[in-house]
Amino acid sequence: MQIKILIRTIPIIIFSLLTAASAASDGEALYQQSCASCHGPELQGGNAQSLVDGVWQFGASRGYIYRNIEFGIPNLGMPSYSDSLSRDEIEAIVDFLEEAEKRANPQKPSLPKELETLDYKLNVEVVAEGLDIPWAIAFPDEHTILVTERPGPLRVIENGKLNPQPIKNTPQVIPEGQGGMLDVAVDPEYEQNGWIYLAYSHGLPSEAEGGPVLAMTRIVRGKIKDHNWSEQEVLFEAPHETYLSTRYHFGCRIVFDDKGYLYFGIGDRGRQDMAQDLSVPNGKVYRIHKDGKIPEDNPFVNRDNALKAIFAYGIRNPQGMAVHPSTDQLWETEHGPLGGDEVNLIRPGVNYGWPEITYGKNYSGTPVSEFRAKPGMAQPVYYWTPSIAVCGMDFVTGSQFPLWENYMLVTALKYEEVRLLNVHKVRVMHDEVILKNHGRVRDVGCGPDGAIYPVLNSPGVVLKLTRK
Repeated sequence: MQIKILIRTIPIIIFSLLTAASAASDGEALYQQSCASCHGPELQGGNAQSLVDGVWQFGASRGYIYRNIEFGIPNLGMPSYSDSLSRDEIEAIVDFLEEAEKRANPQKPSLPKELETLDYKLNVEVVAEGLDIPWAIAFPDEHTILVTERPGPLRVIENGKLNPQPIKNTPQVIPEGQGGMLDVAVDPEYEQNGWIYLAYSHGLPSEAEGGPVLAMTRIVRGKIKDHNWSEQEVLFEAPHETYLSTRYHFGCRIVFDDKGYLYFGIGDRGRQDMAQDLSVPNGKVYRIHKDGKIPEDNPFVNRDNALKAIFAYGIRNPQGMAVHPSTDQLWETEHGPLGGDEVNLIRPGVNYGWPEITYGKNYSGTPVSEFRAKPGMAQPVYYWTPSIAVCGMDFVTGSQFPLWENYMLVTALKYEEVRLLNVHKVRVMHDEVILKNHGRVRDVGCGPDGAIYPVLNSPGVVLKLTRK
């Protein structure tokens, strides 16, 4: 019997190998036909980037490469091949590119010791490395840095050295998909009260045995004493009937304005239409007092069936949030779908339109909406199409970079960037990339010393950028 099965299986294996070889051959032929004129017959680059140097400027994963071929990068002259190549043909090209890169075995460029921008030369220092998907950064004082790791730990960097032991007894998180330990923030009066704030994906057991875990973003505060998380208080927990099993779009950032209000955001959790529904938590920006109480002048506090903490709505996935140092205005960066990453100025009671209006498309290329604008829905101050996978943000403060005072720092996952935006009132006057292609940048913070601290998911490092 075993011999018969083996005999039957051998032709299948041979057929699979021949099919894979044929696909690779087809991919090479299709590459030479459609791509070689710009990227070079040996993939060495020419009018466009090399594809075998280990640097993928517009997203390194297979999905990103596939979509870049299918939909193009129009602003950089990369055409769309959705009309001239089938999906199977694009897959074959991606197979060929992956095999060619393996053969070339490129080494990604090492982190430079110096960067050059339009205004300054920057020193680059690695502050911490070996972190497990670091997500957010905060500064209790000039000698201490807190960093969250998405699987759950909260880490401490003291006097430039990473403590090998995470803080004990931090909340249990649901580290699935895009969930986990998300943001960390420090109370504006930390020196007096010692409060630290956390945002994380909080789970509920499914009613069905073995069913999916239901989760939603939760906000707590506590204190760190003797390297232990203690005195925890829950500030925001959504009604349990609104928890969802999806693994996407948790948000979340925590920031404070000068009046002492606490703001945070929750993504649409992959249920885009809920972003327009004020009775559910997802797809919203929130405002509460630091102790969790609801401000009496919140915009929907008197509306029936609305969650009283909601400050603004129509939000897809708020990956960055910061308060302007001079104007005290709340700004947000929002992760779009295929295109339509946004920078928004968040105002009370405003509908930011998702998914009724957007500059993006579904990842399949189909429309999310036929509208980019509608009456009563706010436009982004700035947006990127294609998506850079915009993420964390902060404003430049301190004396290190006087020419950049109050400039906006934003990060990008897909494009592996830190960008510097000169924002005047409600317009972005200049957009400059100051760090690129050294890993997916999840967050950035301007420290008490005025240095810029990018947080890289991969390879799990915190950097320090100072003026040379």
